[in-house]
Amino acid sequence: MNISLKSALFATALALASPALAAGTAPNGMPLADDQTFTYRVLDEHSSVDPQIVEDVSGSEIVRDLFEGLFNQDRKGNLVPGVATSYDVSDDKTVYTFHLRDNAKWSDGTPVTAGDFVYAWQRLADPETASPYQWFIEIMGVKNGSAVMAGDMPPSELGVKAIDDHTLEVTLEAPRPYFPLTTTHASTFPSPKWVIDKWGADWTKPEHIVSNGAYVLTEHVPQERSVRERNPMYWDNEHTIIDKVTALVINDENVAFTRFKAGELDRTEIPTGQYPVLKKEMPEATVVFPRLCTYYYTINVSDSAPEFLKDKRVRQALSYAIDRDIIVNNVTQGGQIPAYTFTPAATANFEVPTVDYATWTQQERNTKAMELMAEAGYGKDHPLDLTLIYNTSEGHKKIAIAISQMWKQTLGVNVTLENQEWKTFLQTRGNKDYEVARAGWCGDYNEASTFLDLVDTDSGYNDAGYSNPEVDRLLAEAKTMDNPQPNYTKVEQIIADDMPIIPIYHYTGNYLMNPQLVPSWPVENVEQNWYSKDLYKVAK
Repeated sequence: MNISLKSALFATALALASPALAAGTAPNGMPLADDQTFTYRVLDEHSSVDPQIVEDVSGSEIVRDLFEGLFNQDRKGNLVPGVATSYDVSDDKTVYTFHLRDNAKWSDGTPVTAGDFVYAWQRLADPETASPYQWFIEIMGVKNGSAVMAGDMPPSELGVKAIDDHTLEVTLEAPRPYFPLTTTHASTFPSPKWVIDKWGADWTKPEHIVSNGAYVLTEHVPQERSVRERNPMYWDNEHTIIDKVTALVINDENVAFTRFKAGELDRTEIPTGQYPVLKKEMPEATVVFPRLCTYYYTINVSDSAPEFLKDKRVRQALSYAIDRDIIVNNVTQGGQIPAYTFTPAATANFEVPTVDYATWTQQERNTKAMELMAEAGYGKDHPLDLTLIYNTSEGHKKIAIAISQMWKQTLGVNVTLENQEWKTFLQTRGNKDYEVARAGWCGDYNEASTFLDLVDTDSGYNDAGYSNPEVDRLLAEAKTMDNPQPNYTKVEQIIADDMPIIPIYHYTGNYLMNPQLVPSWPVENVEQNWYSKDLYKVAK
């Protein structure tokens, strides 16, 4: 086993990540505010706070506070020590040996061990867990992951084992250059077996939960709020500044805006279309930055899909008829970038490929869309009827209305809009009980495969039901290539032709934020993997 250079890098990062805090002074040298609480708005109730069950962004934000994985990210998105302080890699790059700190504890005082990670990863892969992110084990490339997921091998055969309490060994099927990046994902965080064994599905309730992160869950009122507070057992608690974090579920962005102005929230999203005005009126509180996310519509092309959606010409026409410039300039107005590929330019080591329709003018796209729809047998004299679903949100509604009008005016399509509550929406979309659905994807790690793997036939989030053997082959090859860009380019070009998904725009982070909190917010982290333990409020 060769000691990776990462070991030295992590040791340096650890030293930098834990500066001694002078009394009342922030890490940036500014004086701290007396109030060190953080209250923010979320659109919907989170899916779970169980690391192996959570599947949404807002839930993962909570899980990153409650639990800690092998590594965290710094304010620029670089890996820094979590429970692991370093790792070694074998010569063939298939065996990773992680060295765990000896002072990590669970909130009940129990030491965190390598066995807790083994249990969690086996639990993630186990079909009986029914994890929405079970497929992530396969993305990571852990040995025997596919066989365990399929039920052909027991979870004990997964390529992960505890050498001792502080040494975790992971064996991959083949080299995966991005593997270390996947270890910041919530699904890979440790879980307390003794607590789950005792309480079953109720183990995540505040009165039962045991966690190993910088915070503990102290209150949860479904559809209303979730509260986490400092965990005195956390190994680096002395350097944590924020004492209490509250997530408030507020479905209406305008209500959230009103509460922000009243001082009840430290962070909320900029209401759709209001960025230009608010940037002038509230410049200190208006924060915009690039995100590793894509907003798109997914089209049901599964066996159960209506016949008209199985016609590629219809799918292409629907995509071409969307004027993305109007969406980002007139509707969202928050610096979003029109999208013609699934993978955003913010992705590390990725060059956005040229796809034909991205080079056309909108008039050329509209003309081609009308031709394709006519070839498919539809037009204003024989209109197509379809239903577009989206999860409840004023922003999603405005976008859906604008796009439905474009489809109507250009193609004569009659669109029925249907909004659904978040968990119902996830179920409807996941069960492929829809025609066209709103979707958004934020990278689970900073590499193009985190987006493109969603169009793999076996992906757990292939909600389109899309299957193309050539795409599957290209993606499989890419996983072990030193330079996978040629494969990613081909995949983007294929899906731009097949159009199982319609990219609309690449996100920016658009926040109204308490100016006291702004200096600590990691705006350079395009994944937006933020940790409350790294935040602070400076004095006014």
